[in-house]
Amino acid sequence: MTPSRSATTTDPSDAERVIRETISRVIAGVNTLSDSGPGWTRPSYSDLESKAHALIEKEALALGLEVSRDAAGNLFARLAGQDRTAPALFTGSHLDTVSQGGAYDGQAGVAGAMALIAAFRAGNVLPPMDIVLTVTRAEESVWFPVSYIGSRAYLGKLTAEELDAKRVDTGQSLAAHMCSQGYDPEAVIATKAPDPAQFLEFHIEQGPVLHAAGEAYGLVTAIRGGLRYRSARITGQWAHSGGTPRADRADAVVAFSDLVLAMDRIWGEMQEAGDDLTVTFGRVDAATSAHAMAKVAGELEFCVDLRSTDLSVLERADSHLKTEIARIESERSGIAFSLGAQSRSRPATLSRPMAERIARGAARFGEAPRRMSSGGGHDAAAFAVAGWDSVMVFVRNWNGSHCPEEGMNEADLVRAVMAVHAALGNDWQP
Repeated sequence: MTPSRSATTTDPSDAERVIRETISRVIAGVNTLSDSGPGWTRPSYSDLESKAHALIEKEALALGLEVSRDAAGNLFARLAGQDRTAPALFTGSHLDTVSQGGAYDGQAGVAGAMALIAAFRAGNVLPPMDIVLTVTRAEESVWFPVSYIGSRAYLGKLTAEELDAKRVDTGQSLAAHMCSQGYDPEAVIATKAPDPAQFLEFHIEQGPVLHAAGEAYGLVTAIRGGLRYRSARITGQWAHSGGTPRADRADAVVAFSDLVLAMDRIWGEMQEAGDDLTVTFGRVDAATSAHAMAKVAGELEFCVDLRSTDLSVLERADSHLKTEIARIESERSGIAFSLGAQSRSRPATLSRPMAERIARGAARFGEAPRRMSSGGGHDAAAFAVAGWDSVMVFVRNWNGSHCPEEGMNEADLVRAVMAVHAALGNDWQP
């Protein structure tokens, strides 16, 4: 039977059933794939990530979609729309996780995108433009010190220097891991940027706003960028804990504490002045074999993560960080800081017109999702920075994120996908 060109013939109850069943099946299937330990672990460019991609490919082929991969291993599955010349709507997320992560970060976005396409397929209806299921590789930058690896590779933005980055658990380069999964880093470097189109990403919120407000989903209009030092170090002087007077110590732990308190104070002052900023010291290592109960710590390793929707705020926070380090070094004899290499991701402003179209779809169900910003980085930011119209739909989550306790009600994701389905079926044009 030839698909209908009218986008108003899908029965909402049929669409909801297909969306609900697809979301449940896809999330459950992906989450059978994990390393051992609490939560879910699928490292970037690992066999487990590849198996998760293969599972989604099987789902896409069952829907009769046109499946392809690029040189970096990103997966695309295309549903033809009414206007094949119009900019396509790419929609999806990633399937790699942090170590011992949650059941929904990435998985929910892929499941939501698949469910959206499945609803059009089941209703025998053509969407207004092509819809392209998009499953990126290596979104989680905890494995390689590079942001948005898969999406930036597809967009022609990945550099040769970034391909030399080492994975934290293996010590092997990003290029080597790409090759081990059958992909071509040289072709990635030669990739030309595609023509800008549209990108939509469903994702759990990685904060408490929606859950606290009792709201199922919201529309993201900005994503914070990051300025990070992943391998910072403080060196002091090892000494005996009982035999060394306070004035003679160069204690790396005390120096670190001084920096943390100073930056927490500065963060508060900048926030009071209206600046958007977060400051996080997410990893602290003063527990090596050299450290002991009876020793003054002679070294400490740490990372610092500054985030903001405003690039100038990031620069000012970085300047404050360096000023405080210089102060501590001058006040505490024998203490020296080394921040190491800096990595960045740019803040991104997302598409308000796309958010408005989804809001009109939500209004058909009596819903009015809030507009909000994202503190975490997402593939949607890479697409926006590359000049695409890009938007995110956040779904409420509880018990935090990037942890085994991550929570989401699949019914909330169903509601969000239904809103997008209604917008595409009736009212996508500005």
